Amino acid sequence: MDPLEALSAPAPQFSKAAALHTLQTDFGLHGELLPQLSERDQNFCVTTADGQRFIFKIANASEPQAVTDFQIAALLHIEQQKCSVVTPRVRRTVNGKVATWMTGEQDDAPAHRCRVVSFVAGDLMSSATLTPELAAHFGRSAAQLDLALADFEYDATGQVLLWDLQRASALRELLEYVEDGKLQDAVRRCIDDFDSRVKPTLPELRRQVIHADLNPDNVLTTGDSQVAGFIDFGDMLNAPLIVETAIACSYLRPGASDNVLDRVKPFIGAYHQILPLHDQELELLFDMLRARLAATIII
Repeated sequence: MDPLEALSAPAPQFSKAAALHTLQTDFGLHGELLPQLSERDQNFCVTTADGQRFIFKIANASEPQAVTDFQIAALLHIEQQKCSVVTPRVRRTVNGKVATWMTGEQDDAPAHRCRVVSFVAGDLMSSATLTPELAAHFGRSAAQLDLALADFEYDATGQVLLWDLQRASALRELLEYVEDGKLQDAVRRCIDDFDSRVKPTLPELRRQVIHADLNPDNVLTTGDSQVAGFIDFGDMLNAPLIVETAIACSYLRPGASDNVLDRVKPFIGAYHQILPLHDQELELLFDMLRARLAATIII
């Protein structure tokens, strides 16, 4: 599928009653449903009578089953690795399966792959004060997650996303939608530098499956400058490892009076202590970070 089409495909629109029926029938869950925001899918937070919480995720019909199953397999792998960072845990159906299907009432309605995962408690990092201490703990946690995924392999991911940093060149055709002329020129320079300095090196870099979207709305924190866990593994990719760091660092933006590196340096330093970065990766980090910022502006 074309990545722009995948991003713009309409999200599922099932009623609470339909979602609750599937939860009760297939997963043995009863409770109150609260809709959750999602870029491409339909999500509900499920709260049972005894206070347990889960996330019920209904995948976009345009997403291949292999992609959904890839994400599920990755979460199961992380759990098996006993990763110290909290991530969602897969809840199986009453028949022991990792997912099920939902179909709309119309005869030609597409089928949607559905799954349930545990709720990860914590406050969004986007609402926290991003101190150097929190940035360092974020770096350590990201490295621990990547270590847990280091030996994870899956044959058919099929994930095609505009957000994929490896595909930054494809964003060039969308530059016309950046209406501010100066900003458009700046974004174009980011893509030019990616094409000339990063793209030729991509085949040489060490690769693995990564989260690929450690933005502040996917990172949960506690009240003591600690990362509580990571959520939303919907953009997972097999990519150069340094892409994980570039994406995370692109969101460590300074306040008006801060130095741009006040949070980036402790993140990279802490990540490097757990999972050492190679010299070539570090040399490419700046241009990769700029490419991710360009993608954020364009998309």
